Amino acid sequence: HVQLVESGGGSVQVGGSLRLSCKASGDTDSYALGWFRRAPRPGSEREAVAAIDDDGSIYVSPYLKGRFTVARDTVKNTLDLQMNDLIVEDTAMYFCAADYRHPGSVLSPDIYKYWGQGTQVTVS
Repeated sequence: HVQLVESGGGSVQVGGSLRLSCKASGDTDSYALGWFRRAPRPGSEREAVAAIDDDGSIYVSPYLKGRFTVARDTVKNTLDLQMNDLIVEDTAMYFCAADYRHPGSVLSPDIYKYWGQGTQVTVS
């Protein structure tokens, strides 16, 4: 069983930066880890932000590439998301996800079994 705890969220001005961190407990060596977000509008769905596959391959949403980067520390068992040049539309609850690698895109929320509680990011 894997538990995920996100941290680093908060309020920031447009153009600012934030770094989110996801701390995993349990063995995630063969897992894919990802960041997803859900905007605060009715009916919004989880949107892929970035993910790192079990082989270390990095995937970032094409809509966020250039502003967001993701990094995994296998020793600390963390997944960090660096967000730069934030815009109002980045306001969302950000979630960390993990699971043993299953078929499918690591940018799809459907392949993940374990989820954190989320951390709020507000850009204004």
